[in-house]
Amino acid sequence: MGDKQDLVLIRQAADQGDVAAQTLLGTMYAEGVGLPLDSEQAVAWYRKAAGQGHAVAQFNLGNMYNSGKGVARDYQQAVAWYRSAAEQGHISAQYNLGFMIHKGRGVAQDDEQAAAWYRKAADLGHAKAQSNLGNMYAKGEGVPQDNKQAALWNRKAASQGNATAQFNLGNMYHNGKGVAQDHHQAMVWYRKAAAQGVVEAQYNLGVMYDTGQGVPRDSRQAALWYSKAADQGFAAAQLNLGNLCARGEGGQEDHEQAALWYQKAADHGIASAQFNLALAYLNGEGVCQDREEAHGWFRKAAIQGVAEAQYNLAVMYAKGIGVPQDVVRAFAWYTLAAAQGDRDAKEERDYAASKLTNAQLSRALALAAELQAERACH
Repeated sequence: MGDKQDLVLIRQAADQGDVAAQTLLGTMYAEGVGLPLDSEQAVAWYRKAAGQGHAVAQFNLGNMYNSGKGVARDYQQAVAWYRSAAEQGHISAQYNLGFMIHKGRGVAQDDEQAAAWYRKAADLGHAKAQSNLGNMYAKGEGVPQDNKQAALWNRKAASQGNATAQFNLGNMYHNGKGVAQDHHQAMVWYRKAAAQGVVEAQYNLGVMYDTGQGVPRDSRQAALWYSKAADQGFAAAQLNLGNLCARGEGGQEDHEQAALWYQKAADHGIASAQFNLALAYLNGEGVCQDREEAHGWFRKAAIQGVAEAQYNLAVMYAKGIGVPQDVVRAFAWYTLAAAQGDRDAKEERDYAASKLTNAQLSRALALAAELQAERACH
């Protein structure tokens, strides 16, 4: 029998009210298989079957309302159809209903109800439901906080290849939560998640190789995993990769590459990267020397509380490096650094104070208070 004849028979059965044929026809329209892609027709046929109680059609119709395909997006309708299918035991509908309740999307947010629906799907082997239920146990959301249960459900999901659960299980082994601490097992699960592109797992692998946790210290492997995470825009990995390049670990010393990675991390607001980038501009390492640029990055790091950046800013103002000399501003930045325990800053502040007039000292103290307030609001 040819495809055209098959389609005729499917349509005839659908027109006669056969719910399986109606659902199949809806899916053919929804996916553009055997028929032109037509989401509105898909909705129409799903609705016919769903109205007759067909769980798969109810689930599919819920998906159409959830995504706004072929019908105006309507989360309340999505929840209603997911619930109809879920109550018939449709596993994916149970998960989706739990997710909608968990997020408060189209229905009142309710962690206990979300956990209950996740559990129904999880008991039937739904990996995402198992992972989400594990997270709820880890956080005590809708269920009593229980790290052992969190580990149990994450393991079930991780064993099915769920990347999020693999990462979470790696964290639990890394930190000894719900399981005995085991850095080797942490590496095993991080590696599985990292292979699926989980950026946090890639970064954590880099850290473990960088510090020798669970494996012999290996700068090349650290650089490899940092690179994977850094290429995905993970700022902490960009900073650490910059540090490896600057030190020549994991490859040749390369200050240009170091500065490039510091720039990326600094643009994400990482204070240590801002400070390192400022040093690069101040000393002309990996970039053209630019003391004004150095000043700008020192200030960004200083406002985030990096005492060394505050001290360096004070020195720049005290000596007029990249900025007009300004003893009042120098005193103010020395004061902030000294407040964080920097002994050199304390000595320089006290020396600067002895050279200031009463009027200058009054302005310097007021400026220090303003900068401290700016830092507190950051």
